[in-house]
Amino acid sequence: MAGNIALPLQEFIASLDNTSLPKILQVCSGVYFQGSIYEISGSEVCFSTGDLIKVIGIELQSVSCEDVTNNEKFELPFFLGLFKVVPEQMPYTSVEEMLSLRPVGLDDSLPFTFVSHSKVTFGSLTLGAGKALTVLSIEKREGEEDMVRCHVKGQTEASAEVCIPLSSRGEFSECESEESYTLKEIMASPCLRSRRFRFVKTTKCERILVLSPVYQVQAIMNMRKNVLRFPSSLEVDVVDVTDVCKDANFVTPLNLTEVLSQPDKSFPVVAEILEEPESRSFFKCAWLPRLVKSTNLILHKKGTTPMVLLSSLKGRKTQQYFLVSQQYGGRFRRRPREFNSVYEVYVASTQTHSLTVSVTRNCEEVEEEGLPGLSVGERLQIVDCTRMELPSENNKGEKQSVEALLCHRLQEPDDEEDDEEDEDEEKDKQEEAKEEVLLPLYMQGHFVEVLGENKKYKLCDLGKEFSLPLDVKVVSRDTDLETDPLVGFPCLRIEGAMLEPSIQASFTDKPDHCFHLLPQWLSLSVSFTKDALPWPRDQFPKCFTEKVSEMTDTFFYEFRKKGNSDEAPPPRPPKRDMSSSNLVTKKSKSTKKSSKPKKNKDKSVLTEKLNDLTLNHKKRPPAPLDHDYETVDETLVAVVKTAQENVMFY
Repeated sequence: MAGNIALPLQEFIASLDNTSLPKILQVCSGVYFQGSIYEISGSEVCFSTGDLIKVIGIELQSVSCEDVTNNEKFELPFFLGLFKVVPEQMPYTSVEEMLSLRPVGLDDSLPFTFVSHSKVTFGSLTLGAGKALTVLSIEKREGEEDMVRCHVKGQTEASAEVCIPLSSRGEFSECESEESYTLKEIMASPCLRSRRFRFVKTTKCERILVLSPVYQVQAIMNMRKNVLRFPSSLEVDVVDVTDVCKDANFVTPLNLTEVLSQPDKSFPVVAEILEEPESRSFFKCAWLPRLVKSTNLILHKKGTTPMVLLSSLKGRKTQQYFLVSQQYGGRFRRRPREFNSVYEVYVASTQTHSLTVSVTRNCEEVEEEGLPGLSVGERLQIVDCTRMELPSENNKGEKQSVEALLCHRLQEPDDEEDDEEDEDEEKDKQEEAKEEVLLPLYMQGHFVEVLGENKKYKLCDLGKEFSLPLDVKVVSRDTDLETDPLVGFPCLRIEGAMLEPSIQASFTDKPDHCFHLLPQWLSLSVSFTKDALPWPRDQFPKCFTEKVSEMTDTFFYEFRKKGNSDEAPPPRPPKRDMSSSNLVTKKSKSTKKSSKPKKNKDKSVLTEKLNDLTLNHKKRPPAPLDHDYETVDETLVAVVKTAQENVMFY
């Protein structure tokens, strides 16, 4: 440290900017002699005399103010007000000295005013003591002394311009300038930071303040493996030893994104984990618990890996999610998709040409809402999306038009047809077999896709030939996997495909068993070491890379957020006039006889009485009863109680 000047850490950091980094400092002394320990945001920072600190980043955090009259210290936010420079009390001995110590560049601070405390003579011009001069410009003259062009006012308000030599001597003091500065402007200028200030247009305008920046310092230390963050206001003296300690060995922490930016020639490399993952909420992998501090990894290579996200269908078991490389060697067959509304069928029809579905649950016809009757087993071929007019009118007496799906109702051919039917009759039957049906998009129903092929596909081919999401089933396992976790599921849904930046890694005890580290989903800090790779030089082992990784539902939800589209929500049914005078009786094509006529009679009486119940002059459509009640009175009590509980619904 001989020959170097020790400075307080605050002063030294204030003299830096990010372009001059990194800098290597050595701790030489401080208030806490032979060791300084600071507890900062829950992490201990310990500096001992002789420690080397490599500053790799600084960020302005706040401004520390000290009132020169009472030494009171406080901090100010950046957005607070404007400040004026307080003129220095000590006079300057020459015009040149005064100009060289302007708080900002001379060109930016012109014009400014100063006074002479004694009578001065410039050539034939004599100015008395206290006369104010305003500097307008500096005139450089080749081969002659530079001159300062000034403006001066006489006693009778007459004014004149004079040129005085830059070397003129005397006692000069600057006058207070009208120029004001923000805290950010002051902190950005070393000259301004050396001056004193006062508030502008506040009740505290008389307070004279010394402003000092407080930085958050990011640094690494010799023999310390994590990035330190501490304020520059620590009471420690340091010396700049950058030139003499160039070759000091400092560990460089890298997050996974920074690992991706390393050149290809850096791989493969042995890396040590410095900071283990902050969150383990995305992965359910066997290798995840082993990512702990001080563990060594082999980073084989970096790249971009095409992957797909699969999910099991909801059922009795917990839903599972898998992130699968498109190098997966198993084979899939398509599974028919299930739909719970006409709108879902419509969305699928935009992705699949000539989509055909089969009805899996009976639907009763509701004429006034335009809902057709459907029976289990009927097959519908989707033709187009169009509009249909509802039979019922709204409360203004107008016909309503809604979006609907135009379908052909396909009928099974009759096995007992007469082989001698003529061609005209055959064509008529074919036309009848394609009866047109309009399904409003808001209609609820249960359908299943009708598939016309039983082909096996590779995972990489499914995304090319079909739109996602897509339901599939594994019909032949990946033989490269010891256990294939995708086998055994009756149905898997391909939720989406992605290109993930990834790092192929393995543990040193199993260097040939690799897995993918995904920087977008995993927070990990490592440092490259100089340890030898666990195989002979230039004899790289044949690596097996994990192709299927189980993920959590949190990962699935985050994935859906990232791929969230601006698709419109499903359409709502049209509003209807629910007054008793306009209620339309529901009609059904097929009516089944009940084995309990007494209860049917009671329910019909119940429906008539419900027509007289109102809530704020609006009626709610009768909902299906949860229980069969023996009498109308028992039923009415239950329904009225439910209606009272739901008054706030209206």
